[in-house]
Amino acid sequence: PPALPTPPPVDTAQRKVGGDALATAGLVIPADAPPAPAVTATAWQVADLNSGEVLGGCGPHERRTPASVQKLLLAATLMPRLDPKQVVEVKREDLADLDPGSSLMGLVEGGRYPIETLWLGLLLKSGNDAANVLARVGGGEKGRQGGVDAMNEEARRLRANQTHAATPSGLDGPGQYTSAYDLALIARACFAREDFRRYIATRVAEVPAQPNKPAFQITNDNTLLDRVPGMLGGKTGFTQLARQTYVGVVERDGRRLAVTLLGAETAPLGSLGEAIALLDWGFALPPNSSVGRLVTPEEKKSSSLAFLVTGLGVAAGLTVMALVVTTPLRRRRGERRGANQP
Repeated sequence: PPALPTPPPVDTAQRKVGGDALATAGLVIPADAPPAPAVTATAWQVADLNSGEVLGGCGPHERRTPASVQKLLLAATLMPRLDPKQVVEVKREDLADLDPGSSLMGLVEGGRYPIETLWLGLLLKSGNDAANVLARVGGGEKGRQGGVDAMNEEARRLRANQTHAATPSGLDGPGQYTSAYDLALIARACFAREDFRRYIATRVAEVPAQPNKPAFQITNDNTLLDRVPGMLGGKTGFTQLARQTYVGVVERDGRRLAVTLLGAETAPLGSLGEAIALLDWGFALPPNSSVGRLVTPEEKKSSSLAFLVTGLGVAAGLTVMALVVTTPLRRRRGERRGANQP
């Protein structure tokens, strides 16, 4: 594979988001946990999306190339903003820069499709054509770039500090990175939505006919849906640069675990086999196992408010101190003046 570009350095404070133990480029698991499975992924994490506890990981905050798991950030960003019933037209610019051999759902120029169909094509077939259309429509006047800008704004809101999108689809672009920890934050936002859960668990969907193309069906590429008990959905990714990437969520006995992995090789297990092994390891741990936690956007708002209140409190305190200090001085001066008067 081509050499990985050197990512921007991650500062110490960002490495500690979610807990000091997560600030490592190596393995972090609970002290009493069984050994984690041996995997080829260069970064991974298992987290409980319900409780927010991080059960273990390897280089959770290390920047890696995302490939198509980047599409989850697109969904987290634009699914709340776009009307699923809106019908949009595919333009030449949506398809012009896509390799016909890449992952496509099969859109045609001039075709008109409901937004909901595009979400299904994005999540079932990892359609890069769907990603471009959704980003353009969601980007408003700025078009596709506006959609990418919105993705980066959403990453900041979710406190996914190691994530930066350059393309909406996850096709390699300059300065495009994510981390295993960030992917768990993004997955948590996605799987909190009923519509997202419904889309990503769909087995088969129909794409409507167009004047120059008959209707056809697309099937879900996530083979784990029918192999892993409790599988809610997952997203694969691959480029020569990123290698294999994966995000998957499984729910059992009230626990909803997410596995996120980056930089995996196709052998011996591949990303899906490694995901299964890591999920089985996570479910075998006691529910209170933890090496850190997933932060929330609300915490950032709370800390900002606390800072503001503290700042106002300090300012008020300084004002009171100034009054206490200056008033007696004025009295003393007045008293002295009075004492010197005849």
